[in-house]
Amino acid sequence: MAHRVVWSPRAADDLVSIAEYIEADSPAYAEAVVRKIIRQAQILRDFPRAGRRVAEFSDDNTRELIVFIYRVIYRIEADQVLVAAIVHGKRILG
Repeated sequence: MAHRVVWSPRAADDLVSIAEYIEADSPAYAEAVVRKIIRQAQILRDFPRAGRRVAEFSDDNTRELIVFIYRVIYRIEADQVLVAAIVHGKRILG
């Protein structure tokens, strides 16, 4: 059963912020990073458990994909995957 991938407002804002930050140095690289993050998130439609469990949380349904240096944090729900946030890989969630 395919899940619907839904982006939270925070995740959408995170993606825009990442693009703007990278774009200052390289518009082409910014576009490549954003495209890859979106493509990887779309894989979750068919493979919601593709990512690993987020170490900072004990919930098996809160997972992450690593894309370049970013952590795409998402939560598996009944019939959808909610992309909750995109954070730098060195950031510890708390």
